[in-house]
Amino acid sequence: MGVVHHSSYMPWMEMGRTELLRDVGMSYAALEAEGVFLVVTKVEVKYRRPLKYDDLVEIRTKVDKASKVKLHHSYEIVLIERDGEKPEQICAIATTELACVGTDGRPKALLEWLVG
Repeated sequence: MGVVHHSSYMPWMEMGRTELLRDVGMSYAALEAEGVFLVVTKVEVKYRRPLKYDDLVEIRTKVDKASKVKLHHSYEIVLIERDGEKPEQICAIATTELACVGTDGRPKALLEWLVG
């Protein structure tokens, strides 16, 4: 069909979260080393326009809210360039809910700096 498969958006959102974490000075690997794991418990994606192979996209990610054990992110998947044109169109919007668990898989309080 020439369009990006809907399942491709999930890894892009994960990359957005990973880079957001890196921007505040922490890698996901460092979190795991501390026994903190963030598992996706909910995903919602609204597809507005198709993306095509070879499109240049940007994933805009932010934390909307945090509780003792959960983080809520929102995303804009934006078409930055296609065939030399630069439309800057939002092609999808999404949200995720992540729960913090320990090495045993049980809920665990988020590190305080992640909540604040």
